[in-house]
Amino acid sequence: MDIGDILKILPHRYPFLLIDRVIELVRTKSIVALKNVTITEPFFQGHFPDKPIMPGVLIVEAIAQAGGLLLLREVPNRDEMLMVFTGIEKARFRRPVVPGDQLRIEGVVRAWRITAARLEGKAYVDGKVVCEATITCRLVPRNVLAGAAEEENL
Repeated sequence: MDIGDILKILPHRYPFLLIDRVIELVRTKSIVALKNVTITEPFFQGHFPDKPIMPGVLIVEAIAQAGGLLLLREVPNRDEMLMVFTGIEKARFRRPVVPGDQLRIEGVVRAWRITAARLEGKAYVDGKVVCEATITCRLVPRNVLAGAAEEENL
């Protein structure tokens, strides 16, 4: 999958789209995706000005977006749905990720339903693990989230 295919599936856009390419995908089973980390990423302005390091939570988000590509490909009405986090477990950060690195994100499905999934993910740079986490997510109708936001503002 190239970036055009990714944009057709994921709702994320710049500056929050964290997947550039998918190089392997086994439906409902596994995914391997790439993220090219560049100095032009907006978060490097403040994290950190003298020593740019990609925030760990964004690496976990990249793992989740890879999982989202895997899950949302199987959903016929994905334009009406959003994938939301329901859990992050066992997150570990092993090495810093810096501009010029390429993240190789590998996700393996551990539990699967059409509306929810559990994914074990690892991110690598140059063959070394930089982050690992187990994430869970579920699909919710977009209009349900809009209704919840309106109620919260009352």
